[in-house]
Amino acid sequence: MSIFLDSSSKVIVQGITGSEGTKHATKMIAAGTNIVGGVNARKAGQTVTIAEQELTVFGSVGEAMKETGADVSVIFVPPKFAKDAVIEAIDAEIGLAVVITEGIPVHDAAYFWAHAKSKGNKTRIIGPNCPGIISPSQSNAGIIPANITGPGKIGLVSKSGTLTYQMMYELRDIGFSTCVGIGGDPIIGTTHIDALEAFQADPETDVIVMIGEIGGDAEERAADYIKANVTKPVVGYVAGFTAPEGKTMGHAGAIVSGSAGTAQAKKEALEAAGVKVGKTPTETADLARELYKAL
Repeated sequence: MSIFLDSSSKVIVQGITGSEGTKHATKMIAAGTNIVGGVNARKAGQTVTIAEQELTVFGSVGEAMKETGADVSVIFVPPKFAKDAVIEAIDAEIGLAVVITEGIPVHDAAYFWAHAKSKGNKTRIIGPNCPGIISPSQSNAGIIPANITGPGKIGLVSKSGTLTYQMMYELRDIGFSTCVGIGGDPIIGTTHIDALEAFQADPETDVIVMIGEIGGDAEERAADYIKANVTKPVVGYVAGFTAPEGKTMGHAGAIVSGSAGTAQAKKEALEAAGVKVGKTPTETADLARELYKAL
């Protein structure tokens, strides 16, 4: 089983004719993703050959959905055009929009987040500035390497792309139902809580691993949610214990102000909710492995 993405997902790529879109569409197809077309209004009606597949380039997301039945869009569009691309996906009511683009202005992200809400949240947004989502052996929507783990019964939700990859590799002996990289920007679509809720409801996910980082209060809110709603074992890791106060570290949202958003505060909140928190990614993986083997 999986959450949000599975072998039946039909994927389109907004920006498929760009270098990043082409490169990662090739890798997604190699991972078994069912890519059914692309979108670029300036090249509508053309075709592109990717991984020996001839794919139609449509003029809009709505047209691509009508012609292919697509229900997922992966967005590789430059930052200044990304807001319009996401809004187009939302207006077409595609089920899932995975926004890979880094460097989208916070105002733009706030705008399309609010637009999705005003439309009844019919489109789930993952990202922006994220590695995407993979359900190993089923489908891969984004830039997560597909060859570092296999299918299994651990669910992973992470703010960090590289830590997503490391955790997938560390726990490759068990494997994953789905790995979701939600991104570390100040405003994102899918949150830790959204993924926790989905993993809790997924009968094939036995253990949940949650990776957070300094800045904001998302991890504290997730801790409250876990305490009230999650019965499956959860293991956590918070990146940024050594980060200096007042300095942005890595992601745009990873900044500590006073006592708010520190790694220690997040660790304490998670532990108070019954979450085992590792001091390093490897220790976190070991904790997850112990909990899984004890089931």
